Amino acid sequence: MTIVLTPYWINGVQKLKVAQSPKPKRGLVPPVLDESVHALRCLSQLRSKDKSIEKYIYLSALKEQDPNMFYKLCLENMSEFTPIIYTPTVGDACLQYSHIYRRPEGLFISIKDKGKIREVISNWPRIDEARISVVTDGSRILGLGDLGVNGMPISIGKLSLYIAGAGIRPESTIPICLDLGTNTQKYLDDPLYLGLRQTRVPEQEMTEFMDEFMHEMSVAFPKLMIQFEVLHSTLATLALIDWRLIYALSFRKDFSTDNAFRYLERYRNKYPVFNDDIQGTGAVVLSGFLNAAKLSSAASGQPLTSHRILFFGAGSAGVGVAQQLMSFFTLQGFSKEEARRRIWLVDSQGLVFNARGRLAEHKKYFSRDDYNGAPMTNLVEIIKYVKPTALLGLSTITGAFTADVIQTMASINARPIIFPLSNPVRLSECSFADAVQYTSGSVLFASGSPFPDQEFRGTTLYPGQGNNMYIFPGLGLAAILGRVSSVTDSMVEASSLGLADSLTAEERAQGLLYPRIERIREISAQIAKAVIRAAQRDGVDRNESLRAMKDDDLVRLIRRKMWTP
Repeated sequence: MTIVLTPYWINGVQKLKVAQSPKPKRGLVPPVLDESVHALRCLSQLRSKDKSIEKYIYLSALKEQDPNMFYKLCLENMSEFTPIIYTPTVGDACLQYSHIYRRPEGLFISIKDKGKIREVISNWPRIDEARISVVTDGSRILGLGDLGVNGMPISIGKLSLYIAGAGIRPESTIPICLDLGTNTQKYLDDPLYLGLRQTRVPEQEMTEFMDEFMHEMSVAFPKLMIQFEVLHSTLATLALIDWRLIYALSFRKDFSTDNAFRYLERYRNKYPVFNDDIQGTGAVVLSGFLNAAKLSSAASGQPLTSHRILFFGAGSAGVGVAQQLMSFFTLQGFSKEEARRRIWLVDSQGLVFNARGRLAEHKKYFSRDDYNGAPMTNLVEIIKYVKPTALLGLSTITGAFTADVIQTMASINARPIIFPLSNPVRLSECSFADAVQYTSGSVLFASGSPFPDQEFRGTTLYPGQGNNMYIFPGLGLAAILGRVSSVTDSMVEASSLGLADSLTAEERAQGLLYPRIERIREISAQIAKAVIRAAQRDGVDRNESLRAMKDDDLVRLIRRKMWTP
């Protein structure tokens, strides 16, 4: 009998362990257990569930018991699995987390651990294997409010996409939830709630906690990529924590808007950062917009420089996407000032303009100085005034794009660009069916959550989905392989352009704005290549061995580095 030993490390000490046999010993499983037949069995069990949350629970158990089978099925059925393990079902999983909890998965650090966070982190059993973590404090996920510790499924779901989309090894991932309290009374009153029964801590205490957490993470995990989903509507940051640490840090969807920008500003100079919800969402939207703008301009006969973008929703996500979409205009030769003036914002009080009065700091950059009339609050009237070619929604206001709004867009554009980007589906500004109906099939559509295809006058129309999972797996993999010292704007832009260019001829013929999600590994490899090249041009790469490689060789290397179940 041959015994295979494999090395592993505990607190910096290398040890050996017996490698697990790929197959259980005789007698420990039924006599006839065929892998391909068992895959069909698992799919049959999954599809027998009539509720999405039940499918989520089943897949969570499958991932725990047989991760190879889970990810094999995921890669073979991406369009079916993605809405279950991520949006929209992950939103329901968060809302019900304390009630559907089965087993510990990840690391929980609470405000009660302040002053001893290092001790908690050191309890993670695979410290030396850790390469990527997604961290949340659950204060605002997917527009669902302050979920507290119930936000953990967003970290779990994101990491599943890193594994499936970019081939990060499952044992290298760490979901983390920071429990800083919750201001949602129903959770505080819920006897099954798994978090601290206290309201959120004051700003000063939170800042001290975050500073300690960031420092201890940098000490404990010198090779760890972190996507930080903390504090409300968006502060995402793929960041590099000094030269020895984190290839990427992401503050994203769960900080309040003010905190999002405040914490981003606090850490971005100390830790070079990439923002997933602001820049990541912006990158994936820019990619879809690039393809939509070409189709829209072809239909209208107007140049790409003629586009005008109206944002409905001026929170940190909306403003972040607007900042990223400035790249569309600078790519057409505009200056940054000229690009800025092609973008308008609408918030809860209507059109954002200087003379309206006091504005939140993050809205001022796009606030208009060329309008001094009465406040404009009606979206239809705003559209008639601005005459946008594109209407983007990041408001989480269900049905905000009414029939009148959509028809008004269609009346001034041969092919209107309408992107209702709010997640989950129930918070989307409009459905694909309504967009098709009220534009007579001329709409160029992309949403944040998936919608079904529509038949219109004998033709099948396909909705685009501007899902961040197109961007962040490949971008994160590039940051790791390139050992970058920071994630630059050029790298983010490169990820967007790489995605836009990844459509096949067949996909373009079908009018798709995004490639089919089933090709996510191929897409991630191309994005990783583009991002590594951008890092090299910016001089922030530290893996010099990649510089001399030809593009084809680099892509092959990236694909070899991807874990395959």
